[in-house]
Amino acid sequence: MSTMQAVRLPGGSTVEHVTVDVPTPGPGQVLLRMRASGICGSDIRAIYREHLGHGAEAYQGVVAGHEPCGDVVELGPGVRTLEVGDGVAVYHITGCGSCDECRIGYPIGCTSPTRAAHGWQRDGGHAEYMLAEAVSCLRLPEGVTHVDGALVSCGFGTAYEGLLRGGVSGRDRLLVTGLGPVGLATAMLGRHLGASTVIGLEPNAERASLARDLDLVDVVVTDPADLADAVGDATGGRGCEVSMDCSGNAQARVAALTHTAARGRCVMVGEGGRIDFAVSELLIHKQVALHGSWVTSLGHMAELLDLLGRWGEHPERIVSHRFSLAEADEAYAVAAAGASGKVVITWD
Repeated sequence: MSTMQAVRLPGGSTVEHVTVDVPTPGPGQVLLRMRASGICGSDIRAIYREHLGHGAEAYQGVVAGHEPCGDVVELGPGVRTLEVGDGVAVYHITGCGSCDECRIGYPIGCTSPTRAAHGWQRDGGHAEYMLAEAVSCLRLPEGVTHVDGALVSCGFGTAYEGLLRGGVSGRDRLLVTGLGPVGLATAMLGRHLGASTVIGLEPNAERASLARDLDLVDVVVTDPADLADAVGDATGGRGCEVSMDCSGNAQARVAALTHTAARGRCVMVGEGGRIDFAVSELLIHKQVALHGSWVTSLGHMAELLDLLGRWGEHPERIVSHRFSLAEADEAYAVAAAGASGKVVITWD
């Protein structure tokens, strides 16, 4: 096969189906046959509707999809860490390899002009094959599916990093504002890390129902006006030791801060927008630690894949819709409606 089907995102809430050449791996690279490729909220926010991004989020007309997982079908020169047939999840950013962020395993934070992310500046997973750097590929542990791996490549990795930043443990009650795919991931992983109570805020009734049906939350609130009573009842009026905003919504961010307990930790992973809040009342006087967290590191992504295998947990439980590549138009429309769980393109 010399050509393949692929998808690009020209903006205007449209999907462009194209035929492109199958790439050949160069030194240190591998060719993957795609098995699963997720649609992320960032794809909708900054590419599908309108090309809004600059810098790290600048879309350069490449094949879309930054949540790829596939099987190795060809090795480039010098690759010794992988074998043909390996199933791998792909850390979707390749950095310069030599800056401080790259050296500690966080190429997401690389600011070199050579930094490139799949689906943003280099071809991504919405194609039959994808070229990846071998160093960015992590083998799937036994029992972890390709769809699981695709979800870990961004959304679940983002949730896990945020939970680590918040230090979630069995001592904590967890508030999650926004139960889209990253919020659902946060609730799922928060339970595994020991959170004794998980409270979710999600105005969309379908997403709230999904979180409840999957038993990811102990309490789910759809009306923000009811959140104070729900948190108060669940915590004896103290608030949650850890809160995490996964929505990017200004009101939800303030709600997360408001209902963080004294000396608690509030983590924000939802992208975009702005926030205005009473700094003394919500942050200084309560002595709350406020964290921003962006995606994850290669090391923590590998750690999460290993934990999923040990726990017997499957991120794909939050997938509500699966589509073929030929149905990418419908897949993006469903994801953009904001009422679904995770939407994934698969080749199974």
